[in-house]
Amino acid sequence: MSVFSPDRLARKSANHPWLTLGIWLIVIVGALGAASQMKFTPGFDVRGSDSAKADDILENKILGKSPATETIVVQSDSKTVDDPEFQAFVNSLVSQVRGLSKTVGGVTSYYELGDESLVSKDRRTTILPVSLTSTVVDAPKEVVPLLDTIKDQSGSGFTVLTAGDGSIWHDQQEQYQKDMEAGESIGIPVALVILVIVFGAVVAAGVPIILALLGILVSVGITAMLSRILGIDSITINMISMIGLAVGIDYTLFIVERFREERLHGLAKVDAVVAAGGTASRAVLFSGITVIIALAGLVIVPTAIMGSLAIGAITVVIAAVAVALTLLPAVLSLLGDRINWLTIPGRKEKLQTNDDTGFFGKTTKVVMAHPWISAGLSVALLVAMAIPYFTINIGSTGLSSAPQGLDSVKAFNILDKEFSAGRIDPVDVVVDGNANSVDVSLAVSRLREAIADDPSFAEMGTLQVSKNGEAGYVEIYLNGDSTSPEAMDALRRLRSDYVPAAFKNVSTNVYAGGGTAGAVDYVDTMNSYLPIVIGFVLTLSFILLLMVFRSIVIPLKAIVMNLLSVGAAYGLVVLVFQHGVGASLLGFQQSDQIEAWLPVFLFAVLFGLSMDYHVFLLSRIQETFIRTGDNTYAVSHGLRSTAHIITGAAAIMMVVFAGFAMGEMVPLQQMGFGLAAAVFLDATVVRTVLVPASMELLGSRNWYLPSWLNWLPRISVEGHATPAAHHEGAGAFELAPGTAGGQ
Repeated sequence: MSVFSPDRLARKSANHPWLTLGIWLIVIVGALGAASQMKFTPGFDVRGSDSAKADDILENKILGKSPATETIVVQSDSKTVDDPEFQAFVNSLVSQVRGLSKTVGGVTSYYELGDESLVSKDRRTTILPVSLTSTVVDAPKEVVPLLDTIKDQSGSGFTVLTAGDGSIWHDQQEQYQKDMEAGESIGIPVALVILVIVFGAVVAAGVPIILALLGILVSVGITAMLSRILGIDSITINMISMIGLAVGIDYTLFIVERFREERLHGLAKVDAVVAAGGTASRAVLFSGITVIIALAGLVIVPTAIMGSLAIGAITVVIAAVAVALTLLPAVLSLLGDRINWLTIPGRKEKLQTNDDTGFFGKTTKVVMAHPWISAGLSVALLVAMAIPYFTINIGSTGLSSAPQGLDSVKAFNILDKEFSAGRIDPVDVVVDGNANSVDVSLAVSRLREAIADDPSFAEMGTLQVSKNGEAGYVEIYLNGDSTSPEAMDALRRLRSDYVPAAFKNVSTNVYAGGGTAGAVDYVDTMNSYLPIVIGFVLTLSFILLLMVFRSIVIPLKAIVMNLLSVGAAYGLVVLVFQHGVGASLLGFQQSDQIEAWLPVFLFAVLFGLSMDYHVFLLSRIQETFIRTGDNTYAVSHGLRSTAHIITGAAAIMMVVFAGFAMGEMVPLQQMGFGLAAAVFLDATVVRTVLVPASMELLGSRNWYLPSWLNWLPRISVEGHATPAAHHEGAGAFELAPGTAGGQ
């Protein structure tokens, strides 16, 4: 007997429900306390990249820990900076900002410096450079007093806005939070309706949602504790909420359904909980492992954002599995048959039948009667959907695609029009070496001349040298959004052409840092690591499925099918967002670029989630095949017996993901739509058509295992099937050596 098994855990939880609830209460209270200590860190830096090296030199050799900066924009429709009223307003604003000494390190203006670069050509706009006392990491929180001061100026006859390290990140965090709340307000009610339809009872429908929310809370608490030592991006919370609702509801759904089924079979309450623990809970545990394996692929990528997303996703899956395996059995033990309270009128629970009536029974019959046509058409459809992926333009959506109603975006747009938006985030050309040398000075002059005729570059500052002369840097301002395709192309030209030519034969190392450089390194890293992540996930998944199903065909086929559905989801994301097909109809914002982290993240998550349903379905088919020896009957029975519950679970995932896709942040729209599309395709085209068609074509060869692999350990997902010679009505069949279940 194994030391750990879901059925033994279910029995202990069911026999001691109040103790189990007490332990979970302590965990939840602790999670609540920890959640308030969450610390967000912008997460797009790439370890070991040129931009990271430049930033390290700036911090360690030249500037120290650089304070965050803001650029306040003051604009008038009728007055110019030469009007006394304009000057009086700006001087008053400067005085108020300087009064925020705890969070503002310094502020200056055109009137103090006489610098015409701080005034627009029409002289109706001026900018106030501001330095905060905090670093970039803490800027979103520390910038709040400045934002409040600026908002107090509204209605004064002037437009006053700010854009910078703190305000941009602060506004985006708030918008992500609004999108998350909007997604939950859509996803949870609709998921409840679907669960009521699936279960036919309100209480049974409410339990999965409540437990999923508790799992999310626990995950947020764990992530908050990790955020004190690891960088956690703010989008991680959105991802925790989205994945947590999807898997949390689904996992408890499977177990509650199995418990009710066992009660219909006449088992006592605790025995029914244990039976569900030995079958559905075991499947949930294995499903969680497969999802975690897929998500672990994200850790390979040397970027903070991928590590952040992986932490959030893995912790919420672990929390969902823990809730399903321990807290849920205790709840079921306390509720018993009260789980069926508030039943829909006219709805009566009944055992699954083995006939071919109903949609899935009839569909399976048609598909398996014409397997070649069904398989060919479904594969052709998925491949056609994947084709747009080959036109993908990977990048970073940046502020140009952010909601235009955000104050920081309004400020950015004014800066872009009247000055250079590149002032917010200049490129830092960092010289690591003797920056006081004549060679370096001449090289900087050559660089200035080289970029002068390139319209992508706005202006270039003067060389700033550290006190000991061991390093220096010069700022270069780009035109437009610092993460636009044009800015990123300009940065690549700077690195590949201008800097090497200017610093030729100069004995120093030169790196390009700053936001645009970081974005370029981030995009290039995502592109190069995508095949590595795919290879890692596919290899581990193949090994795990090989051991579970003791077949070399099943894992290969499962991987191919999942790649088809993921590829189709990729293609649809590109078609809708990049090419704009149906974007306005669906309420999405078209973007010239697909977020660079999206393909890597979508692959890991989608592969894990689609394998989730695949395993539930195949385990039931395998169980029936071992018992009957009839492949056709096993496939048909497996599909019919799991159709209603898997369809309900898939529908819930789709609704949750679609709810988050309805937000205003483009990265969240792309992520939610991609996930929803993939789950839909997996639950319809793949599971309903491609799986039965391919299994009918291969017959007993589905379960082929070479004799030299018989040493593999046996892992049962839903307990052990009861072997029998054949099913009543099915032809006699003797399992051959080399097939799952054979000798």
